[in-house]
Amino acid sequence: MANDALAVANLLERISRLTRTEEQIGDLYPAQWAALRYLARANRFSKTPMALTRYLGTTRGTMSQTIIALERKGYLERLPSKRDKRSVDLKLTTAGKKKLENDPIQNLAEALEPRDGLDVHSVRAMLETVLSRLIKANDGRSFGQCRTCRYFDRANATSGETSFRCRLLDVSLSQSDSEDICVEHEAA
Repeated sequence: MANDALAVANLLERISRLTRTEEQIGDLYPAQWAALRYLARANRFSKTPMALTRYLGTTRGTMSQTIIALERKGYLERLPSKRDKRSVDLKLTTAGKKKLENDPIQNLAEALEPRDGLDVHSVRAMLETVLSRLIKANDGRSFGQCRTCRYFDRANATSGETSFRCRLLDVSLSQSDSEDICVEHEAA
């Protein structure tokens, strides 16, 4: 069993390296691609330099340089935070969103498409479990989807439509918010 686990770990590491090699073709580095991907998936509360730093597990200095480079390339912009005047929010520009249309990670996603007996749902569930274990072992944050958080509240609105709310931040959430990842996420 341990040999199988080590073999899977080696396969994941090799897949990661191949993906990173593809990311180095063009004007972005792997960390910059990762930052763009995160910002495309993060909810409105999680698009901050600190949340991005935590998600990528890097230092503030490294993340600062990544943000500066992406800003210079026109892929993101810093906006004054509406919640905290001392901080900034990060926003993908139109060019940043367009860049993600040609994200090299799409080749990996294509290779994972169900065919030849590959059960991508089982692979996803297994990898989510592994990620959860690693995050717990490293005292990290889960950054899960709002809808899977213990603070997520699904309530019936008066119009009969379902409404969502974050009990931690005491704010209403849209359908889109419920599918985005959040820095405050705690598994339900």
